[in-house]
Amino acid sequence: MKTTHGLILLFLLCFFKQTLYSQDIYVSKTGNDSNPGTKEKPVATLTAAQNLIRHYKSIHDLPEGGLTIWISAGEYEQRQAFVLNENDSGEPGKPITWRAEIGQEVHIIGGTRIPGEKFTALTDKQIIKQLRPGVASRLVQVNLKTLGISDFGKHAQYGHGHAVKEAPLELFFNHQPMTLARYPNQGFIKIGKVIDPGSVPRAGDYNERGAVFTYTDPRHKAWAGLKDIWFQGTFNYGFADDMIPVATIDTSRNQVKLAASHLYGVASGRDFQQYFAQNMLSELDTAGEWYLDRAAGILYLFPPAELQTATMHISLLEDPIVCLEGVSHLVFRDLTIEVGRGIGIYMERGAHNLIAGCTVRNVGTNGIFMGQGAQQTFPHLTIDDYEGVPISRKIGNLQGHIYKYSTWERQAGTHHGIQSCDVYNTGSGGIYLSGGSKRKLIPGHNVVENCKVHDYNRRNKFLWAGINIDGCGNRIAHCEIYNSDWQGIFVYGNEHVFEYNHIHHVTLNSDDTSPWYIGRNPSSRGNIVRYNYFHDCGSANRMNMGIYCDDSSTGVTVEGNVFANMQTSHGVLFSNTGWDLTMKNNIVVNPMTYTAEISAHYYTWAAVHAVPMFGEKGLLRKRLLQEVNILEPPYSTRYPELKDYLNPIIEGKEWEGMRSKRNVVADNVIVGSKENPSICWVGSTPCVKTETIWSSAVIQGL
Repeated sequence: MKTTHGLILLFLLCFFKQTLYSQDIYVSKTGNDSNPGTKEKPVATLTAAQNLIRHYKSIHDLPEGGLTIWISAGEYEQRQAFVLNENDSGEPGKPITWRAEIGQEVHIIGGTRIPGEKFTALTDKQIIKQLRPGVASRLVQVNLKTLGISDFGKHAQYGHGHAVKEAPLELFFNHQPMTLARYPNQGFIKIGKVIDPGSVPRAGDYNERGAVFTYTDPRHKAWAGLKDIWFQGTFNYGFADDMIPVATIDTSRNQVKLAASHLYGVASGRDFQQYFAQNMLSELDTAGEWYLDRAAGILYLFPPAELQTATMHISLLEDPIVCLEGVSHLVFRDLTIEVGRGIGIYMERGAHNLIAGCTVRNVGTNGIFMGQGAQQTFPHLTIDDYEGVPISRKIGNLQGHIYKYSTWERQAGTHHGIQSCDVYNTGSGGIYLSGGSKRKLIPGHNVVENCKVHDYNRRNKFLWAGINIDGCGNRIAHCEIYNSDWQGIFVYGNEHVFEYNHIHHVTLNSDDTSPWYIGRNPSSRGNIVRYNYFHDCGSANRMNMGIYCDDSSTGVTVEGNVFANMQTSHGVLFSNTGWDLTMKNNIVVNPMTYTAEISAHYYTWAAVHAVPMFGEKGLLRKRLLQEVNILEPPYSTRYPELKDYLNPIIEGKEWEGMRSKRNVVADNVIVGSKENPSICWVGSTPCVKTETIWSSAVIQGL
């Protein structure tokens, strides 16, 4: 009898153990964190599921095929980042998979939902007086403080040369970002006569004096005396965006004084020197606009659709919504990550992680960000004097740090994949891909594949592309990138492959930009652009290029692509003094101007930069002999073509790298082009300081 009881007890213990530690863990909004995580008794939070997996791993080997955490439909609000680290790793062939239950929508959000019934009509007569006639009856309001929400974030200057700032509180209606009240509702205001350009940090002027200029739109008079007005636009160059606070508006002189400087100082007279004004209750006059009275905590909205059936969220979390830090062999699948003030998914270190079938949208900065950012320590807006330190979970001034330290290894990990994801409505670029060692030329083997990236510049513009890439030996393939005034792909580093991508309707309202860009580092070689489809990019009124091999680029291969209807005033391929650039076997349809342009700019407009770039303390000399050494392995053996780059032609005045060499434009089919599809120039003079082979181009006039 005792034996029978013992067998029954052993059976029950084994059954309980198998139930508690089955391969599948379940999470449900109707669950309870004290449950065992079974399908019948799921836990309620991601953290509870994480604890169950960690406990399982502490006493068991992972089963064949790994473990799966199934998450049922619903919104899982994160008041802090959901962090997966080394303790959450799977093993080769035994991944740990976090995924939505099949056919169900799972949203991991860094904010909270605001029910439609919480909104009421406007009744405050003082508020109504500030609005345009007839608008008040269309608006609704909600007091966020009565809902327990008091952290609204703050507006801060951001743009070209600045650190990326997490967004303040934002509003999303039916999963679309609403527009902070602005003027004009569409388009821009031209900058008038500049009285004082303000200080110019790019030239080392750190007085932080804001510019003074005349305004060209009389609507400015209505804003005099208002606080916390911000102008966003391009205040000097069409590639340098900024959002700057307004100090005063002088209606007697029709002048604006800005409260902070712009990197290049403010200028006027060019088509792209323009801005719009935002964050004014008086300009809340169009469906989809909103405004937050920060002192009172009242949010005002012009609803774009029926309020009671709408889904409305506000963003709260400044940290990334999801962090993968040191974790390996993990799969994140079929989940929607959204409504945060910062990064959607942050990835650092680890190996063999896969983000598949996910949607990342409606975040304040970058959608999926791989590798560390940087915290600037230099106290002023700057380029050449930048100093900073790496930092995790934030973007910061990554662009300043990587410009100063071009071989910075950002701890992105290896063999990661971002596959079949949709990334859109982001503030500062879509995806940032990194990995590998540029200094040692070791590939990262990280991949972005079959992703759709669009509408990715709600806040930061230039440098923050649909997909940014750095490091060595990574790949972007089968992706669609579209709907941006700015870049499609922005490249740092070596031996990346870009293939089978579809890039269209980008660089629509910017200047000196391109769908694909690399520049200012001759050691960044071995990049291949092949079998892509580029079309309908650029603007006829702006300086745009297709494949832009900017200052001193080398070793780029452009092969087997199709370029159609490119509004690129400076060529489908453009180079400022490139070496070893190859454009072969492409099809170019209806180019706006030339198929290829090669500029010897160190003898024209950039002549003043020749010594600062090539001289004893020059930027290019630092990059070629200090950050890497082109005269020693691995660079001397991998890229022997660079060995003569810094050799003097005229001591102290002219170097080999100032003259383009070994470029090839050949075997391309050009439909509807000029008779001469390619040009090399020095100013208005035919180029004699460039070695470029033009051959076998087939021209078919239409």
